[in-house]
Amino acid sequence: MSNSHISFEFFPPQTTEGVEKLTIARGKLAALNPEFFSVTFGAGGSTRDRTLETVTQIKAEGFDAAPHLSCVGSTRDNIRAILQTYRDAGIRRIVALRGDLPSGMATAGEFQYANELVEFIRTETGDHFHLEVAAYPEVHPQAKSARDDLINFKRKIDAGADSAITQYFYNADSYFHFVDECQKQGITAPIVPGIMPIVRYSQLARFSDACGAEIPRWMRKTMEGFGDDNESVQAFGRDIVTAMCEKLLAGGAPGLHFYTLNQAAPCMAIVERLK
Repeated sequence: MSNSHISFEFFPPQTTEGVEKLTIARGKLAALNPEFFSVTFGAGGSTRDRTLETVTQIKAEGFDAAPHLSCVGSTRDNIRAILQTYRDAGIRRIVALRGDLPSGMATAGEFQYANELVEFIRTETGDHFHLEVAAYPEVHPQAKSARDDLINFKRKIDAGADSAITQYFYNADSYFHFVDECQKQGITAPIVPGIMPIVRYSQLARFSDACGAEIPRWMRKTMEGFGDDNESVQAFGRDIVTAMCEKLLAGGAPGLHFYTLNQAAPCMAIVERLK
């Protein structure tokens, strides 16, 4: 893995205990020398302050931090203020997303799509930020078609995004197919696969149903067969995900972005094996 980049994603903890746990997890993952740590942003900016707190801590520890910024339900003034805060904090990388409309909120605000956010950040801040956007090898759950989804992705790149991180998947071919389709559209920006280690099957099934990530039937059936034996689920997950990462890197993926769920051990087990 020596010449590939790795990065890790966290969500902002809600409790003091959560903050302590994340600090310990981050300390362990820091030993793997990641390119950056990213921090998610709740629907409609609901975790905005906690996102800022977490990235500020990461910066203070001497690492590159990339806050997620979702624009749905926001105004230009609101986003402008957040960008200024991040610039003042020395942040140089942002993951720019459309995000989900919080329940009970009627309008999308002044931005409808992520490409509008990317364009706005470029207009406001020039080249100050390295901008990451989301990509969906298995097609965004709300897209009309795979073709439509690809066109939307191209809009984000054309608006000024530097690179992309994908939704997680368990079928390497979906990633390779997506990258091929992007290349046919003249997209040359690096597309980094998002990797979800398998910690608990029930949780994974719930996440996957919600975000449109497919768990292949043979994997579902194997994990269902383990029942409450979580150790077997995790051992199986480690084997499957490590093998997929090896295949992705061998096939030219520019790096790996791990969805940590604020835990160090599952990601470390995979990265150690890849070495």
